[in-house]
Amino acid sequence: MSLTVYGAILSPFVRKIRIILAEHQIEHELVAQAPFKQPDWYYEISPLGRIPAIKDGDFTLADSAVIAQYLEESRGKLHLYGASAQEAARVRWLEKFADYELAPLATFTCFRNRVLKPLIGEPCDEQAISKALTEQLPPLFDYLEQELGGQDFFLGTYSLADIAVASQLINLAHGGEAIDSARWPGLAGLLRRVSDRQGVAGLLADEQRLLAKMTQRG
Repeated sequence: MSLTVYGAILSPFVRKIRIILAEHQIEHELVAQAPFKQPDWYYEISPLGRIPAIKDGDFTLADSAVIAQYLEESRGKLHLYGASAQEAARVRWLEKFADYELAPLATFTCFRNRVLKPLIGEPCDEQAISKALTEQLPPLFDYLEQELGGQDFFLGTYSLADIAVASQLINLAHGGEAIDSARWPGLAGLLRRVSDRQGVAGLLADEQRLLAKMTQRG
């Protein structure tokens, strides 16, 4: 049964799924799909027109959190949701925290303004970025640092929570901003550990090449 993933590789939500696929060594085809101005046929796969979406044989599915759980339950080998109901619930909470709290600031404020807006001739809102970096993101980082509790990963072992959080922090880095490792050493270490994983490093190399081309064009 063939698996097709639709999305743009610089999307943190697509990245989340691509990391899961790499970690589980799941064969798939990646079809480039922008996050906007979708063709009519795409809405049959993703009713809201969002990325990522997948097609697994005749089965279609949208939303990164739902896709992640489907891949874990249908093909998972690494126990990315932990080893108990409590750990699975904590993973889902941290994934939601990344997708709904970090994303609006790391991706839709910093990355969008610094990388995407110049490509379409729109001005970068540095004031919005500054507010995100100085006022809005620090309390979120404080919370995540506390949740790590000095461990290498949120559960102590690698999980989807680490992937989801790192996926947003990577977009922050793509937008030219690094985590203060003195203030948030655990979070900075988490990002480094996830980024250095064999399955992830290759994906990020592809992203950097694309980012370089986009920046030169802009």
